[in-house]
Amino acid sequence: MNLFERIYDAHLTISGHPITWREILGNLFGFASAIGGMRRKVWAWPVGIIGNAMLFTVFLGVGITNTGSGPLFGQAGRQVFFIITSIYGWWIWNESRKLRGADKPAISPRWATTQERVGYLIVWVAGVLVTQAVFAKIGAGWPAERWYYWCDAWIFVGSMVATYAMARGWNDFWLAWVAVDLVGVPLLWHSKYYPSAILYVIYAGLVIYGFTVWLRATRTEQPTPVEVAA
Repeated sequence: MNLFERIYDAHLTISGHPITWREILGNLFGFASAIGGMRRKVWAWPVGIIGNAMLFTVFLGVGITNTGSGPLFGQAGRQVFFIITSIYGWWIWNESRKLRGADKPAISPRWATTQERVGYLIVWVAGVLVTQAVFAKIGAGWPAERWYYWCDAWIFVGSMVATYAMARGWNDFWLAWVAVDLVGVPLLWHSKYYPSAILYVIYAGLVIYGFTVWLRATRTEQPTPVEVAA
């Protein structure tokens, strides 16, 4: 292999399971982005985009060597939508920060309104119904059982809802991530993406803590016009 190939497929072998550095680093960037999101820092978005790009290649199974893990199309596809939604969130938070000042958090969190909550729940349910059928039609690259496509669809759509809610500054996004992790961790472990599964367990603790941090801010801060109108 040439130098690029060696770097691209560099991996560790832990207990007989090869794990690419792309998966490890992609998750570390994702974790850093989550911390930045909890602290309401604009840099959380570009950092997250870097991690999404790395994980896209991991979950799609794009590699020169065989890592022993099958492709997860839902997981790979959601990285693309993460990037798109992150650009939207990056813009909202940056515009809000201009009004609030560079020394303050980018946004002030709030709960989604009843109309907003009903809207994203409808999108979540309808999205799962549609995407599980699409994923089943595409196939998984191996004889996957039907439950696999439902799980992948749940993670795919739920992640989009959570990321959009974060961009809008809704407290609901933390709860959406809990719902995603309850399905995502077992599926990742089952599919031999061990670093991602372990990180998501750790991430669950950060989600709970971040939720309490945003709740406290909700009681004392008011959203800017940019956040409300976005």
